[in-house]
Amino acid sequence: MRTFVHFLFYSFLCAGIFAQKSPFDNSNQVPKDPIDEFQYIGYFYNSAVVNNIYPSQPLRGQLVGRLFSGNNPTLTGKTSMIFEQRLIPFFIYTPKLLNGKAILRASFEIDWVWGDANYSTGGNIGSAFNADAVNIQTQNIELELIPAKGWAVNLGLQRVFDTPYNPYRVGVNTLTNTGYRLAFWGSDGVGISVRHDMDYARYKLGYYQLFENADEQSDDVVLWEAMYEKDITPTWRHGVSFHYVADGGGGNSGTYGLNGAFSGLNGQFIFPIANYEANLFWAGTFGGYNPEFTLGRKMASGFLMYNFGSVDDNNANRSIDVSGLAANLRLGYKYGQTVDDNVTADLLYVTGDKNGITDKKFKGIITGNSYGYPGAIFISSGTYLLFPHGNVVNRYIAAVTDLSNIGYGLAGATLNLSKGLVPNKLNAKIGFGHAYSAEKPVGGGRLIGTEINARLSYIPHVFMNIELHAAYLRLGSFYESAVVNGNQTKKPKSPWTTFITYKWLMF
Repeated sequence: MRTFVHFLFYSFLCAGIFAQKSPFDNSNQVPKDPIDEFQYIGYFYNSAVVNNIYPSQPLRGQLVGRLFSGNNPTLTGKTSMIFEQRLIPFFIYTPKLLNGKAILRASFEIDWVWGDANYSTGGNIGSAFNADAVNIQTQNIELELIPAKGWAVNLGLQRVFDTPYNPYRVGVNTLTNTGYRLAFWGSDGVGISVRHDMDYARYKLGYYQLFENADEQSDDVVLWEAMYEKDITPTWRHGVSFHYVADGGGGNSGTYGLNGAFSGLNGQFIFPIANYEANLFWAGTFGGYNPEFTLGRKMASGFLMYNFGSVDDNNANRSIDVSGLAANLRLGYKYGQTVDDNVTADLLYVTGDKNGITDKKFKGIITGNSYGYPGAIFISSGTYLLFPHGNVVNRYIAAVTDLSNIGYGLAGATLNLSKGLVPNKLNAKIGFGHAYSAEKPVGGGRLIGTEINARLSYIPHVFMNIELHAAYLRLGSFYESAVVNGNQTKKPKSPWTTFITYKWLMF
């Protein structure tokens, strides 16, 4: 089992901020500078977390998912304190012999909670007294071939992100604020992708083997993707996409898949089917006007995704139709001189289903969270507890960790105001979030909750941050339902969190 807290915010941050540039702007030209055959980028992260969220059972290692979910649900009410640590080393080899037209990338992940275990084997643990644990996780081992200017063929274990941009050559803000913002696909997968970045347009095609089950049977799970984006004007871009999952696993993919336990942990709907085959499609459109404030003070972006297909219940000889819709609109205004002087707002709507599949129809949406842990990471809303954030190592917890909201759907909004108190040195941010479920759970209402949060960030040196974060989420009537609150007899206490982080991006 791939045990990682793989919301990748920091994993792709390593490569994202440095956004590799090909040394060959033109394949017929001699490079201006000598090529560095070996490059190393590392990301060190340490945090001290105090909150009132804790697992119901003793836990070592990671804890990922929706509040009050799963067989080891997170609860609220008691004060918890932990220290977390992460290192992500990223190695890049560009052999001179091939003039930079072949690049090998390898990235790994070493995580733990201070004092969790020693003399052990496995990811996310290994820092108890004496240490000596074997703890290293593989994120990416992939080869990028550049046959011609603007083309890239990526082969191997690579990033599967729902953005049209090359995840190894753009920054983290681009990845989380363009395309579908990693809300549908945002993890790693093995396969092959081909992309062509033209002057005023770009597209990519991809094939990924999500699960290989029995070699001799047609019981694998594969993902196909196609994305295209065109520059309408220098500031306005628009695109379309199509994704297809052929799921022949039918429950043979362990805890993954539409009926897997991890779907529930991730905040997805669990199909109560023992043996199935599914054909799922996602057709969408996305676009943005100056989405990163690079060419003006106003920005806007959004997406519209329609999820459809069928899930065949082989034991009951019935077919469930899937038909769900998700929409997002993000607006912003930069009122000052720095990128930190801005106000942004997010609006979200996702259809839901109150009856599950009893009527042979499912009106919610399915995301990569049915196939990964997690497989989709909507971490750019600005909230910490209502929707997930990326300042984590082994604790990735929120009320809504998947846009499907365990099949009930969603209507939500966030508002964030940021200010550079000392330009590019000290900045502050306050935020607000509010969300309803599109459908009521049994015994509960629609209000999921209301969050307020704040952040103070200090930059002592380049690519080094010391930050203080705090958030409080007031739970709503949605959690009066035992179906969604971990079978508790009454609404749980509202969660809060505060943490200090130290980040250093080294190269």
